[in-house]
Amino acid sequence: MEESIAELRETFRSGTTKSVSWRKKQLRALLDLVNENEDSIFQALDQDLGKSRVESYRDEIGVIKKSAAYSLSCLDKWMAPKKGELPLLFFPAKAEVMPEPLGVVLIFSSWNFPITLALDPLIGAISAGNTVLLKPSELAPACMSFLTQTIPRYLDNKAIKVIGGGADVGERLLELKWDKIFFTGSPRVGRLVMTAAAKYLTPVTLELGGKCPAIVDNTLSNPSKAKVTAKRIVGGKWGPCTGQACIAIDYVLVEEKLASTLIEMVKKYIKRFYGDDLKELKSISRIVNKHQFQRLANLLKDPHVAASVVYGGSVDEEKLVIEPTILLDPPLDSEIMNEEIFGPLLPIITLKNIEESIEFINSKPNPLVIYAFTENETFKKRILSETSSGSVTFNDSMIQFLCDSLPFGGVGQSGFGRYHGKYSFDTFSHEKSVLHRAFYPELEPRYPPWTNFKFSFLKLAYAFDYFGLILLMSGFRKS
Repeated sequence: MEESIAELRETFRSGTTKSVSWRKKQLRALLDLVNENEDSIFQALDQDLGKSRVESYRDEIGVIKKSAAYSLSCLDKWMAPKKGELPLLFFPAKAEVMPEPLGVVLIFSSWNFPITLALDPLIGAISAGNTVLLKPSELAPACMSFLTQTIPRYLDNKAIKVIGGGADVGERLLELKWDKIFFTGSPRVGRLVMTAAAKYLTPVTLELGGKCPAIVDNTLSNPSKAKVTAKRIVGGKWGPCTGQACIAIDYVLVEEKLASTLIEMVKKYIKRFYGDDLKELKSISRIVNKHQFQRLANLLKDPHVAASVVYGGSVDEEKLVIEPTILLDPPLDSEIMNEEIFGPLLPIITLKNIEESIEFINSKPNPLVIYAFTENETFKKRILSETSSGSVTFNDSMIQFLCDSLPFGGVGQSGFGRYHGKYSFDTFSHEKSVLHRAFYPELEPRYPPWTNFKFSFLKLAYAFDYFGLILLMSGFRKS
């Protein structure tokens, strides 16, 4: 392991990864990797998570193709230094802000989107000109095996390495010095990463999660809009890895008078999209392993929570499948309402007035995303101004993750740092300020000849006077 990291550091010092030609070559190779191995990716995702080919292309293969192609098309622009403004006093001079790679980067990816969450950050790190060590999640072993075997065949193995193994390997990696750590996973492990990074003052990006709410207002009173709302809630809850996603809808807030309408509509589209027979569910992933399955099953064993189930609730431990499940007003002090669910259970919480949703959300840690189905512009402004979250999406779910022009990341306990598109490039770059001055003209402060610089207090006084002039003039900028 130490030898591999030493090689990565030596490669970075050689300057190979800083050229635009090297970066573009690696991005094109990454596209080739995905295009030439689609069937292998489909098989690995099915083996690890039971993902259908449609889900695998939508959430994994297609995301990487889009991200790599976008980075290729924008890379020259991203790498170009940006002109900086200077105070008039500095004339003649010029300034620029130059992006430069951070160095040797460690990327930890997660198991729920084992291809996307490994290769998408990698695209950003390559675009910025870093060398990278990628550690895929051992909880998706088929995908980890695919990445460890395939990446060395396509990418520069002196600059980009993949290492398999379990938690013990991750712990050893964290003991070493890195120039950047990018982690996707749980808050519990995120704290361990932060603690380890502090030893070397290593900058960290944490992509975590949280309880992402969906607010639904009286839009449900309109039948056509109610259908669209229900479809997008069902897709945003059970579509991404059967709810095992940091941006999946965790719970829904709705007014009491509209709850029954919403529940019936959600039931309808669950049956249409996924079926209503536990043994014959279609187009839906399974739970990743027995540990996660048992954790979710235990949430339903609470008698008060079980009593709130209004749809679903069946489980198949052998196949690691849990039926899409709706719960109406489970106890607010229950575990299901205080921990990220990360699975196919959807609590619906009723309120007397939907405006109360803001206070409800603010009573919990910052979510990664707030979804709100509303056309009320005043209510939209309140949500934006009175809540804090990684992002807000109105009248849809999940799609913000696919926008390369928008930053993706959390705030507070849902993480910090951001990536996607240019934001990925920035995450793995240092913006170096550069100032160019000319030797002439040279202005010197004039001092009374009688001082002869013999008294240090007079020198100090004139120095303060000179720098005071600089501070005064710095307020004047070029037009």
